[in-house]
Amino acid sequence: MINEIKRLLKEVEELTAANAGEIEALRIKYLSKKGEIARMMNNFREIAAEQKKEVGQHLNILKEKAHEKINELREKFVEPEGAGGDFDLTRTSYPIALGSRHPLSIVQKEICDIFGRLGFNIAAGPEIDDDEHVFSMLNFPDDHPARDMQDTFFIENKQVDEPAGREIILRTHTSSVQIRVMNAQEPPIRIICPGRVYRNEAISYRAHCFFHQVEALYVDRNVSFADLKQALDFFAKEMFGKETQIRLRPSYFPFTEPSGEMDISCNLCGGRGCSFCKHTGWVEILGCGMVDPAVLANCGINPDEYSGYALGMGIERIANLKYRVNDLRLFSENDLRFLKQFTSAY
Repeated sequence: MINEIKRLLKEVEELTAANAGEIEALRIKYLSKKGEIARMMNNFREIAAEQKKEVGQHLNILKEKAHEKINELREKFVEPEGAGGDFDLTRTSYPIALGSRHPLSIVQKEICDIFGRLGFNIAAGPEIDDDEHVFSMLNFPDDHPARDMQDTFFIENKQVDEPAGREIILRTHTSSVQIRVMNAQEPPIRIICPGRVYRNEAISYRAHCFFHQVEALYVDRNVSFADLKQALDFFAKEMFGKETQIRLRPSYFPFTEPSGEMDISCNLCGGRGCSFCKHTGWVEILGCGMVDPAVLANCGINPDEYSGYALGMGIERIANLKYRVNDLRLFSENDLRFLKQFTSAY
């Protein structure tokens, strides 16, 4: 048996391997429970008592040498610390620049978070919609200027024969989402509708053919204009600071009555007057009003039982005020010099 142990010892000392898989195969062959050394240990019980000491010493040497050799082979294939397979050693040592959120995404999320604290849920709808949801059910007369080709993108649908008077268009506001929710859900309704909208306008530093809106709708029993004013004051202070003041001016929208526009005290000059606020101390940021009873009736909601308010704002407008961006085109040109300024924002 000693001769067989010496033969195995010589084999172990001459072991080589080309990869980690071969090393594992050698370990199984010599050191596993059914390997060569384990077989020799089982045969050891049959050795005469007077030979056990000598044979046992040789077996221990064999086992120790086998472990040392396998570990020695493994070290050749172990990656040095910090140079694992997931690392490209040819890559430049300069750090990789982190990405950033788009400023419009930052502002939209902040607006949604503020109204979320007031109990509003986010609702979404299609950007390609029809005249009924975008205009008719919102109380737009047939001769309203917003229906003119200069404002709305119309889509010719050659695959579907649309009923007479039902045009397919790119939505001009996210109010169409409010109509869909009111058609599908009974009050109380408390939603906020962020999304992209389209209007057929010339592109300049102050206008674009597409932009982003956030609109809010609250319909329930006994909703009053005081509720609207309280929500607007809360939003303005949360978005622009505790010192921000608001004022409401009468206005007109087909889907609200009464209607108003909200101004905030200029956050650049603190209301003292500057070129940004045209030396008035106030900046317009949104339109609002009580939902017209005709709109509620169009959606199957009893206007004698329920009332509500709605408001809407352009996300680009709010971003301009927060980040002092004076050219709307920057939001859609993907200029990295512009976007990198928001790497750590929100």
